[in-house]
Amino acid sequence: MKVGQNQLRGIILALVAMFILSVMDLLAKYLGQSVPVPQIVWARYFFQFVIMAAIFWPRRRWNLVRTKKPGLQIVRSILLVACTYIFFVAIQYMPLAEAVAISFVSPLMVTALSVPLLSEKVGMRRWTAVAIGFVGAMVIVRPGFGVVHWAAWMLLVLALFYALYQILTRMLSDSDDPMTTLFISAVVGAVLASLVVPFFWQAGVSVELWSLLAALGVLGGLGHYTLIKSFEYAPVAVLAPLSYTALLWNTIFGYWFFGDLPDRWTLIGAAILIATGIYIIYREGVHKEDEAAPNL
Repeated sequence: MKVGQNQLRGIILALVAMFILSVMDLLAKYLGQSVPVPQIVWARYFFQFVIMAAIFWPRRRWNLVRTKKPGLQIVRSILLVACTYIFFVAIQYMPLAEAVAISFVSPLMVTALSVPLLSEKVGMRRWTAVAIGFVGAMVIVRPGFGVVHWAAWMLLVLALFYALYQILTRMLSDSDDPMTTLFISAVVGAVLASLVVPFFWQAGVSVELWSLLAALGVLGGLGHYTLIKSFEYAPVAVLAPLSYTALLWNTIFGYWFFGDLPDRWTLIGAAILIATGIYIIYREGVHKEDEAAPNL
């Protein structure tokens, strides 16, 4: 298969993954109207674990959980569970598109944290993009104006946790199978959520809602698996900007199902965040090419 065809397949898989994960967000917001959030988070990880175990355990057995860095895997998984919980809580109080837009701060935080945690060098151009990006985030949150719900501040905490999660994912990518990383996330998430959910369990949930809770876990696992597969065909620099299509889907879903539309300040702030995020991805690609070039 040609390189161009490989990249096209990767792009299609990444776009499909963003759509699937956006549908998962939609279901989480809808379910939050009837089911406690801890129970939704539990379903998200429990059903993903059950399905992944049924599909992959017979073939891989203990190889599915064999890791060279168990500590990093557990911390990474805990961060992901925390991000899931915060996001599912936040979208009960604010529109999907607005919540997703604020979460776009995360790539900027990855760049900032890569200096102390990964010993990467970040030039002035990328630091400037990070600073401008945070201005975009403040345009959405508008501190001091009392416009945006307190859940918006929770999403900034989520962005920090997710940035740390992404950095740990980078650290694990050279040592562990991506499928192992995905499965361990499901295991840790299911265990943690199972410890918490008895205190919030709501009995009498209808069959329809249970089917949607199960679908949540299926979509979570399928979405992340599809995203992992996409990186087998195309580089990060090509695929990373496609994550911003989540804003489009969540805007559409928010309007169709909840009558929500982002205001102009949210759109302006999101545009700033997307522009700076794409620029940072571009500069990282240039930086890696410069490092790979032979010294003549």
